[in-house]
Amino acid sequence: MPRTIGTLALMLMLLGLGGCSYFFYPRAGDYASQAKGATTLDTMINLTNMMEATAAKAKGGKGKDAALDDYHNQFHALLDSYCDVPKEQTKTPAYDMAVTHKKELTAIFWRLWKFKDDQPQRDQHLDLSIAELKELRESLQAIK
Repeated sequence: MPRTIGTLALMLMLLGLGGCSYFFYPRAGDYASQAKGATTLDTMINLTNMMEATAAKAKGGKGKDAALDDYHNQFHALLDSYCDVPKEQTKTPAYDMAVTHKKELTAIFWRLWKFKDDQPQRDQHLDLSIAELKELRESLQAIK
């Protein structure tokens, strides 16, 4: 019984730390620091620019190469940055659209990860990511 309680406590702690932290993706914090802007939205816009450039570099690759790994960490930095958006800005229709783009980007990312070894699917999903990042950036700029 104590072992079960300990295991349960550890699982809850890991789940709690996995939300808006860099426990599982420590390099994501480095990218968030590099993209740091005057406001959270500026940081998010900088991250979308960074991700777009990295996605372009990842095209033509195969597997979990350096460019895709960088994109993966930048992606988690972007997802975590949603936790820092001021509450008054989260109530805007533009933020709702940004959340929709976040969900679409997440779906595209998981498909990209599935096809990371297969060309041309990898490049097609990177192209989709780039297009979605542009739309997300427009939504973020509308919030400002």
